Amino acid sequence: MPKAVAIYGKSTCPYTTAARKEFAERGYEVRYLDVKADPAAMGRFLELSGGDRRVPLIDEGGKVTVGFGGT
Repeated sequence: MPKAVAIYGKSTCPYTTAARKEFAERGYEVRYLDVKADPAAMGRFLELSGGDRRVPLIDEGGKVTVGFGGT
């Protein structure tokens, strides 16, 4: 079974793009949720982040991290 990750971010964020690319290259099934384009994704993003609006937010099977590559 492939590993899966959900990445909440914005299309204009280079860290979101880098996270998506790296997880895909590592063999993860990547589910990308654009928090600017999808109100439901924004709601879930804010729940997971505790109100922190920094992207990307990475949900790896319940392990949530904010930021990628030095952010």
